[in-house]
Parts: sequence; C-alpha cells; structure tokens
Amino acid sequence: MRPDVSVIVPAFDSAATLGACLAAVRAQHEPVAEVIVVDDASTDGTREIARAFGATVVEQPVNRGPAAARNAGIRASRGEVLFFLDADCAPEPDALAVALRILREEPDVACVHGIYSLRPLFDDGPVEAYRLLHGHYWRLKHAGRVRTTLFAVCAIRRSVFDEVGGFDERLRASEDVEVGDRMPERLGIVLSPAMVCRHDDDSRLGALLRKQFRRSQLLVPVAAHERGPAGIRANSPATVALAALTACAVPFLFLGLPLVPLAALAAFTVADPGLLWFVLRRRGPLFAGFFFAVHLLVLWAVLAGALVGAVRHLRGAGPLAEPAR
Repeated sequence: MRPDVSVIVPAFDSAATLGACLAAVRAQHEPVAEVIVVDDASTDGTREIARAFGATVVEQPVNRGPAAARNAGIRASRGEVLFFLDADCAPEPDALAVALRILREEPDVACVHGIYSLRPLFDDGPVEAYRLLHGHYWRLKHAGRVRTTLFAVCAIRRSVFDEVGGFDERLRASEDVEVGDRMPERLGIVLSPAMVCRHDDDSRLGALLRKQFRRSQLLVPVAAHERGPAGIRANSPATVALAALTACAVPFLFLGLPLVPLAALAAFTVADPGLLWFVLRRRGPLFAGFFFAVHLLVLWAVLAGALVGAVRHLRGAGPLAEPAR
C-alpha cells in the first residue's frame, strides 16, 4: 500500500521559482494526495501561481519565517508522509519515489532528505555555480545514515511531528536542523544521493556573505545541542581552521612578508583534497581559483558571524534579526 503523501511548500515572495517547483511536483513518478503552499505574507504573485497549479494555499497574515510556515502546512495536511520542498527547489521526477522506497524498505527510517543537483534551476552565474558545487559536494560526502535533518527536499513520516512536536517558530534559520536534534536515535534519518533537486541558489556575492554572517550566529547554540559526531558538516575542521589562519596572516602583507599569507592561502586550498579534486574535475583550474577565493570569503563571514553569535549567546541575547523570507 502506498502512503498518502502531502507536499508542503513554504513560500515568501517566491513568484520567480514557485512555478518551476510545482511543475516538478506535478512531474513526480509517484502520485501525491495534495499540494499545500503556505504563503508567508508574500507581496508578489506567489499565491496566484500556487492556485494556478491547483495547490491549496494557506495564507499567513504576517511574515513569520519558514518554521511557522511549515507548521501551518503540517496542520493543514492529511498525508502519512510529508514531502517538504523549498519554493526554490525542483525535485527530479524520481525524487519522491526514491524517498518512499527507502521508507518502505527500512522501517526504522523516519526521514529521507536529498542533495542539490549540479545543474541549477536557473543559471544565474559563477557565484551560484560555486554554491551548487560546494552544496552538492558536502551533501554527497555525508550520504547515508546521518543525525541531521535538512528540509529543502525531504520526506518525513507524519508520526515524527506527533512525537517530537513541530518546528521552533522562534528560529528563522537552522529550524530544520533543530527538529533533527529532537528526534530520538531510533528514528533513522537518511541523506540519499539518489534524491536530487535542482536549486536556485544565491547568485550575488554581497548578499551571500551577509546571509552567511547572519545565519552563522546560530552555530554555537545549535552545536551545543547536537548529539554525537554524526552531524553533517559543510566544511571540515581543518578548512575552517585554515580560513581563520589565512585571515590572521593578512596583516603580514603590510609588513612586506607576502609569503606568509600566500602559504596560508595555499594550505587553505588543499585542506580538503576531495573538494579540490572535485572542483578541478568538474570545472577546471580557472574556475577552481574563483571557487576557493569565494569560499574563503564565505568562511570569513561564517567565522565572523559565529564569533558574534557566541558572544551574544554567552550574554543571553539572541542572534541578530533575520530578514523576512
């Protein structure tokens, strides 16, 4: 017996991508019982696009973020399996079938989530290519049984929320990771490399760095509640440490000692040989130079945000406000 599947898509000002997302849902090999788009007080044509695709639209009166939107979708749904999608993601036609097969064949598995394709939803340039390469690599690296939940493309048994509760509506980022932290060990989580979606990722460097700075403020409080070593890490500890070392080495440029920062930069580039080889094989040496330059800037933004977040956490203050999304 196939379980009833409810598709839940939280959306805020998602008119540019929602049509592609819902078209991909319609193209799934497995049938779905309903498609619910939770409109988080959008100001564009999000609601109209959702209705044009026959989706049920749940309207939020004010923007409250993806956690509250997902909770509203859960309350409005009836399926045994909830298939969560971000509005800027378009799953491949077999994505839901892959998840349902794993849930059927491995009864202890409660949640299956997938990876980003190297092919963008819309090609918006080299910064987006960097994001997709890195996002594909670290998800693929962690494929298998994990203890982290990521809800960009995710199928989860409804009973999980009956047991652990919904998303923490105080969070505007990492709310999906926090749900996984509350799931007991007996509820298995699988990151499947066969469950693939195309993603419309960040394409402007400045906006990307600002977002990474804001979101990384939650790293310390989230890490404090993580269970064991199986949590997914987008970057290796060595890569993060060498990014910090490279930042500390920059002042040597002004002391007439350029070899110090250059050596630190070289060490940073080869800190994760698998990533270096992956980028070289996929895009060649010229793009690899661009990739690691952007990657270093992103990690500097992450480190700065984590430092600010740690100080605010120790002082009992929350992270800086996340913009509406």
